[in-house]
Amino acid sequence: MVKLNKIYTRTGDDGTTGLVDGSRLPKHAARMEAIGAVDEANSALGLAAVALADGEFATPLYRIQNDLFDLGADLATPAGEGDDFAPSEMVLRIVAAQVAWLESAIDDANARLEPLTSFVLPGGSDAAARLHVARASVRRAERAMTAMAAQMPANSEALAYINRLSDYLFVLARVANDDGRADVKWVPGANR
Repeated sequence: MVKLNKIYTRTGDDGTTGLVDGSRLPKHAARMEAIGAVDEANSALGLAAVALADGEFATPLYRIQNDLFDLGADLATPAGEGDDFAPSEMVLRIVAAQVAWLESAIDDANARLEPLTSFVLPGGSDAAARLHVARASVRRAERAMTAMAAQMPANSEALAYINRLSDYLFVLARVANDDGRADVKWVPGANR
C-alpha cells in the first residue's frame, strides 16, 4: 500500500532519484529515461481513455494504465545477480499473462477490421488521433527501454509488453475510425 503524506522530499534536488531497492541514480540515467517515457506514455493513454470514456474500450485502457504502473515498478527494480525477473511478494514484474492479455485484445479488436491496403496517417476521429499519440509515446518508451536493456539486464516480458501495447493502440485507433472505414490513408508522393 502506498501512502504519501508529503509530495516533496528534497532528496532529488541533487539530480538523483531513488529506486525500489534504495539505490539512487542520476535522473538522466538510461533506467530513468525508460521510466519517464513509460510515465509519459501512460499520460497520453489517459487522454485517449477520456475520448473513449463512453465506449467499450475505456475499461481496457484503464487496465493498461494500471499495467503501465506495474511496468514502471518493474523498471525501478534493478535486477540482482542471476535474477530471472520472476515476481515475488516484494518485487513487482510484468508477467507473461499481461502480454497474453494484450495479444488477445489485439486479436479481438483486429477481427472487426478489414486488412490494411495502405499505411494510415495518425488521425481521423478525435479518439483515433489521441490513440495514435499514445501509440507514438509507447514507441518512444520502447526505444528508451531497449536502450536501457542494451546496458543492463531487463525483463523480457516487460519488453514484449511495451511492444504489444503499441500494436494494440494502432489497432484500437483503426477501430475508433469507424472500424477502419474512416482511416486517413497515406498516398505516397501525393504532394510532389
